[in-house]
Amino acid sequence: MSDNLTERIETIANAYEEIRTTTQQIVVGNEPLLEDIFISMISGGHLLIEGVPGTAKTTVCKIIARLIDYEFKRVQGAVDIQPADIIGVRIYDRNKGEFVLQKGPIFTNFLMVDEINRLTPKTQSALLEAMSEGQTTIDGITNPLPDPYFAIATQNPHEAEGTFPLIEAQRDRFMFSTALTHLDAANELEILRRERAGELDWEIYQNRITPAFSPAEVTAMAATAREVRVDETVLEYMRDLVLATRSHGDIKLGASSRASIAFLRGSTARAAMNNRTYVIPDDVRALAPAVLRHRLLLTRETAITGITSDMIIDEILESVGVS
Repeated sequence: MSDNLTERIETIANAYEEIRTTTQQIVVGNEPLLEDIFISMISGGHLLIEGVPGTAKTTVCKIIARLIDYEFKRVQGAVDIQPADIIGVRIYDRNKGEFVLQKGPIFTNFLMVDEINRLTPKTQSALLEAMSEGQTTIDGITNPLPDPYFAIATQNPHEAEGTFPLIEAQRDRFMFSTALTHLDAANELEILRRERAGELDWEIYQNRITPAFSPAEVTAMAATAREVRVDETVLEYMRDLVLATRSHGDIKLGASSRASIAFLRGSTARAAMNNRTYVIPDDVRALAPAVLRHRLLLTRETAITGITSDMIIDEILESVGVS
C-alpha cells in the first residue's frame, strides 16, 4: 500500500464534495443519485436508474460530465432505433476507396440511454454487450470504446405499453441500480422557490460550469480505490449477503457472482468517497440495495402479494450479520 494513499484517498473525497456542492447549486435533492453515479464511475461499472420521469436525471449527468470534462451523449430510447444507430456502421468512402467507421453515440466518455426499455431486445443486447466488453465489433473489425467509459440507462418501471423489459441476464450487466421517487415536501417547495426566482434554467448555468478534474484523474482515482483495505470478515459478509439471496424462499433467482464483485468494488469506492482507507460493514450495507435490487427475480407468488426486492433486501440485511 503506497505511503501517500491517505492523500490520494482525500483527493477522491474532495472530488465527490466538489461534484455534490456544484450539483446542488442547480439541482434540488438527488444526493443519493449523486453518490450512486460517483461510486459507479470510480468502480468501473455502469448504472441502471429506475424511477419516475422529471427527477433531473439528465441535468445531473450533464453537470457531472462537464465537471470531469467528459464527452457526453444521450440516446432517447425508441422502438425504431437499430443497433447500428447506437454502435455505428462502416460505410464506403469513395475518396479514400475504402470502408470507414461512422461511429455511433456509444463512442463517448459518458453515455446516457433514456428509457432503455423502449429499445427492441436486439438493440438492447447489442448496446449492453458493447458496454460490458468495452468494445464493438462491426463487420468483423473490433473497435475499442473510449477510456474512461461510463454509461447510465434509465427506465420507468410503471410503464408497460410499448416497452421491452430487460431480461435478468441483461440487468446483471449493470454493476449498480438506483430507484428514484418524487421529491419530499421540503424539496418540492424549494423547486417552487427556485422556479419563481428563475433559477431552474439549465441554460443559465451550463456555461458557468468548468472542468474541475480530467478523465485521467478519474482513472487515477479508480486505481487508488482498489488499494483500499478490505478485511477478511468484510469479504465474508459480502459473500453471505449474496448467498442469502440464493436460498431465500421468496426469490426464484438470486444474485450472481457479479453481485459479489460489485459489493467489493463499490465498497472500496464508497470508503474512499468518505475519506477512509478501509472498508467497514456499513459500506456494504449501504450498497446492498444498489447491488442486489435489479439482480433478484422474485417468485410469482411473492410478486403478486406486493412484496418488492427492496423489502426482501431489508429482511436479508436484518438476518445476516458480520461474523
